[in-house]
Amino acid sequence: MKRYLLKLSGEALIGKYEYGIDPDVVSEISSNIVEVSNTGNQLALVVGGGNIFRGAGLAEAGIDRVTGDNIGMLATVINSLALQDAIEKLGVQCRVMSAVRINQISEDYIRRRAIRHLEKNRIVIFAAGTGNPFFTTDTAASLRAIEINANMVLKATKVDGVYDKDPVKHKDAKLYKELTYNQVLNEELKVMDTTAVVLCKENKIPLRVFNMLKKGALISIINGEDSGTLIK
Repeated sequence: MKRYLLKLSGEALIGKYEYGIDPDVVSEISSNIVEVSNTGNQLALVVGGGNIFRGAGLAEAGIDRVTGDNIGMLATVINSLALQDAIEKLGVQCRVMSAVRINQISEDYIRRRAIRHLEKNRIVIFAAGTGNPFFTTDTAASLRAIEINANMVLKATKVDGVYDKDPVKHKDAKLYKELTYNQVLNEELKVMDTTAVVLCKENKIPLRVFNMLKKGALISIINGEDSGTLIK
């Protein structure tokens, strides 16, 4: 039995829409998550909010950056509640734990309580990022993974792993099967933001980047398949 932290982007929930939440996509992602939980492994999630709101983007248009980031944190709570609902409809208990206090709709994030939920085989979704402006949800994912003693961070993307250049724009892009954290930092590979990468590196938590859109990709990693790019 292992403990994993899955990082989902908010954009992963858009599906066929231009923004917002596609219920069909949420259901499909949730069934993949429940499949992992049913193996007896423990799974926590951090989800972004970019499908609803991006604080950094609006800051460029003149809104105060702290205010923008606070709105972005609330967007992650919306996504977390949508995932919780879909997961629980599949018969698995799920808890949303928010880094900012919204007691009527989620639990406060308390590390020991989060670990206890995981030990009871509940899925835990960490919402509202770190609870602080200027920090991305990638950094929140690394931080929470360290706090709950996760064995690995799983970074879900729309491509098969980490490439030397954008595979959407460049047909000759090369997929890396394995990288070190130093390579990611020195070559400035677009995996996660620098703070998130450094946190994983310093705490010796491996990171696997994989294609969430590929059917069965998540469960295959849990079963030991060498899918995507491993960074350690």
